[in-house]
Amino acid sequence: MPAPLTVAVAQPVCEHLDVAANAAAHAEAIRDAKARLIVFPEMSLTGYDLAAPTVSPDDARLRPIVSACRTTGATALVGAPVREADGREYIAVLAVTEEGARVVYRKMWLHGEEFDRFAPGEKPQVLVIDGVRLGLAVCYDAAVPEHAAETAALGIDAYVAGTLYGAGPESAARRDGHMRERALAHGVWVVLATSAGASGTYPETSGGSGVWGPDGAAVVQAGPEPGAVVSAALGGAVPA
Repeated sequence: MPAPLTVAVAQPVCEHLDVAANAAAHAEAIRDAKARLIVFPEMSLTGYDLAAPTVSPDDARLRPIVSACRTTGATALVGAPVREADGREYIAVLAVTEEGARVVYRKMWLHGEEFDRFAPGEKPQVLVIDGVRLGLAVCYDAAVPEHAAETAALGIDAYVAGTLYGAGPESAARRDGHMRERALAHGVWVVLATSAGASGTYPETSGGSGVWGPDGAAVVQAGPEPGAVVSAALGGAVPA
């Protein structure tokens, strides 16, 4: 693996459908984290609401995030519904840098009412930052072993997921189990940014964003509170 990559995971307070307010919160988290990569939860710009309007990569409301990335030299992975030129809509990950935003991944494993509106992404994707190969996932993707296996087959150093888990100890145990299993199955780092507090139509979510080492052990993990940001160096020694 190349030199260690400093990664932060954020679970900002989410204002329902208020892209401008959420972008401002993202920008603040990016500046505070001082990491090369910062990852945000599923649909972090709108909250998890399946009726949320789509967000274009060139939306002026994303400028605070672009500015924060310019100041810090970071890449931010943010979540939003997007609409493609052919009219299909996806639950997507946008990579934001000082140059702007672009769609880098579309959720493959939809579930429930998501099928009523969204199309599934067609294939796994890898994002390379400073030579580190990051396999991307959104929420239910990370619960499906097949998705991680197909992504790992592309050659990855880390599996990076933006998700939402419901509140309560059972959801928290499922969250941590999924991340531990993906790390152990493929011998890679696992990076999770998951919602905390309210998100869209969810009045409560789990929090617990974190980083797991290739041995399946949590290296760092936030609590359930909204606003938390934690970070770790991928590729460094895994704490004993």
